[in-house]
Amino acid sequence: MFFMSIGQIESMELDLTPKTAETLVEGDGGGYYTWSSSHMPLLAKTNVCAGRLVLHSHGFALPHYADSSKIGYVIQGSDGVAGLVLPNTEEEVVLRLKKGDVIPVPVGSVSWWFNDGDCDLIVVFLGETSKAITPGDISYFFLTGALGLIGGFSTELTSKVYSLNKEEVEKLTKSQTGVLIIKLDKSQPMPKPQIDVAKKLVYNIDVALPENVVKNAGLVKTLTEKEFSFIGDVGLSVVRVKLEPGAIKAPSYSISPTVQLLYIARGSGKIEIVDHNGKLVLDTQVEAGHLLVVPRYFAHAEIAGEEGMDRYSIVTTTKPLFEELGGRASIWSALSPTLQQVSLNVDSDFQKMFISKIKESTNLIPPEHVRNM
Repeated sequence: MFFMSIGQIESMELDLTPKTAETLVEGDGGGYYTWSSSHMPLLAKTNVCAGRLVLHSHGFALPHYADSSKIGYVIQGSDGVAGLVLPNTEEEVVLRLKKGDVIPVPVGSVSWWFNDGDCDLIVVFLGETSKAITPGDISYFFLTGALGLIGGFSTELTSKVYSLNKEEVEKLTKSQTGVLIIKLDKSQPMPKPQIDVAKKLVYNIDVALPENVVKNAGLVKTLTEKEFSFIGDVGLSVVRVKLEPGAIKAPSYSISPTVQLLYIARGSGKIEIVDHNGKLVLDTQVEAGHLLVVPRYFAHAEIAGEEGMDRYSIVTTTKPLFEELGGRASIWSALSPTLQQVSLNVDSDFQKMFISKIKESTNLIPPEHVRNM
């Protein structure tokens, strides 16, 4: 008889195809775009979520909270402003945002977003949905506007809660007719960013010192609560991989049972993913704007295109651990020569040649090295 494991069944059902975001709302102030679980079922299977906020000049995202913890990454812009009221606090903090900034948004936080500059502000949000209303999707609750909570209650209740008459309740609940994002007049004053608290709540990953950098190949930067304690409040970590044109990020896999949600921020390239059966389950071209999931324990590799590739991802743990399959620090270097020969079924000459090549390389491979192989 032929028996199929649960793992094999799950692998067969996974659609790992990269997806672009769908439009949720667009207007004069900007737009919000989302990857829904109906369009990308793997998000629900793995309890992760994503959305992209685009604010035009003086665009304003109305105050809201969400059912998911997430991390915002500023793709573009230098004059962004975000306001946060964190859970169990009574004070609003106002932060300046620029390209490369990472800003965690814990579940239940009330936030608003504003573009004080002339060019578009673009922020990508990646998060987890283990306790969300709908797995794989972010549900937003707006305080005001056409979808605002304050206008959802009865006039009688609102009148008593705020000690207002009927006309005052009408003004309170109906004056703001915008949906999610509006455009403010240039003369409208807005709260000023608080420089003193920015370092505690915002971290620029683009200028941070990487833990792994190889000339002409690229860099890897992993951001955890060890360096940025506030990120621990969302239970996630961030990994940035920047590859130069034609460079390769050798295969690796997560040691812990975590999911990686990858967003291609800039450039293009190719991504390969191999499952527990040794099967190449994804071999595809990716470009800026693509989102994809690497299931737990699956191994994946990346190859940059002609313009290079810059990708940003979250890992659903505060202590991410990865094992490399290529380079001098790979798992192969830890195995004994005899074990290597037996496992690969090769002679000692091939084993020595294989290990010597590994010891001469890293997990980031420049294009020159690839051409000379």
